[in-house]
Amino acid sequence: MRIYIETYGCSLNQADTSIMKGILKLRGHEVVESIDDAEVVIINTCTVRLDTEERMKSRIRRIRKIALSRGLKMIVAGCMARAQPALVLSIAPESCLVSPSNIGMIAEVVESNRRMSILGDHDKPIELLEVDGVIATVPIAEGCLGQCSYCITKFARGKLKSYREERVINSIKKLVAKGAVEIRLTAQDAAVYGRDIRTNLPELVRKILEKVEGEYMIRIGMMNPGNLMGFLDDLIDVLKEERVFNFVHIPVQSGDNSVLKLMNRNYTVEDFEYIVKKIRRSLETVTIATDIIIGHPGETNEAFENTLRLMRELEFDRVHIAQYTVRPHTRSASMMQIPSKIKKERTIRAVRVAEELCLKRNKRFVGREVAVLLTEKNYNKTLTGRTISYHPVIVEGDGSLLGSWVKVKVNNVTFYDLRGTIVSRFPKHAIKCKPITIIR
Repeated sequence: MRIYIETYGCSLNQADTSIMKGILKLRGHEVVESIDDAEVVIINTCTVRLDTEERMKSRIRRIRKIALSRGLKMIVAGCMARAQPALVLSIAPESCLVSPSNIGMIAEVVESNRRMSILGDHDKPIELLEVDGVIATVPIAEGCLGQCSYCITKFARGKLKSYREERVINSIKKLVAKGAVEIRLTAQDAAVYGRDIRTNLPELVRKILEKVEGEYMIRIGMMNPGNLMGFLDDLIDVLKEERVFNFVHIPVQSGDNSVLKLMNRNYTVEDFEYIVKKIRRSLETVTIATDIIIGHPGETNEAFENTLRLMRELEFDRVHIAQYTVRPHTRSASMMQIPSKIKKERTIRAVRVAEELCLKRNKRFVGREVAVLLTEKNYNKTLTGRTISYHPVIVEGDGSLLGSWVKVKVNNVTFYDLRGTIVSRFPKHAIKCKPITIIR
């Protein structure tokens, strides 16, 4: 059958789509690029925020209309299918539902003549991951150990289930053999990887580097700060490895301890500051990304100012600002809510501060030459690559350069990326680029 898949949300959802593609192709189905060519349509949903939920509802309605008019089979997968199945079926009662843990059964759902809802917990065949160009997103765990007050994702992905090291390693071997040069290790919280199988994240990365040969780079995914304290020194050592990007994504969510307590986060602002400062002292070129929620219940004016203070003090390289929205089934939904007008005003201020600080950080690169691994082809005859510290770099070029290391002269920057001109191409296998992250 010809199958069209739309994917929304985080890197875990992207990995789930990759696995579904691998399964369907193995069963002889064809994954097509347009819904106009499809017999089956799958929408892999996200529901992390209210605005995301509204976008999903709108898209499900649109796809249902197309599916009914053309006689297509419709499958709703992802977090909304698991966390809000009644909502999905109220919009598209004819659709089949597949939760994130059940994507391994996607072929059975596609091939069945019945309307199916598979929402339990089953193993996920990570060995069937596909490469997206030269990038491979590899899930290392499902679920988490957190009980954050605002989070609906825990209802969609459940409790922690780490994939055993040998499975992750075997999957990566296959992906590298297929041409992957960037391996993105992803999880709902990578910091708790292995707690249920008596290992940890740094140990996993070391074993990957030891057992998987090839010219590839590893990007470690999001880690909650309260869960990485126990192996911080080991993490820093791993980040110094030649084939690991000097990049950490550690969401602080708030710069105020009273709000963190209401959020049920298992760390303090002081803990977070310690982590960031220690990593920066140890790794001169490291990029530190964080997430911040604005307007969570209990965020006073003083608490908000504390968050701005933390942003200015630590000068993050990248900040994702999200305005708090009520999610069903969560404790934060039952708390006294902050008026929308105040949330919007605070969000605008926080975004301005974040953009100002990130632009300042990026301006350090103007006029310099940096080593860049080219990984993505853009629509406007440009390519996106990554420095060793995982800064995105935009250059002119064609697809023949994908997967190559190049030397780039940085001419301009935005708060989000660097922009430059390719000066030269490194010889093949020039993976040892850490000493020339900033070449001059």
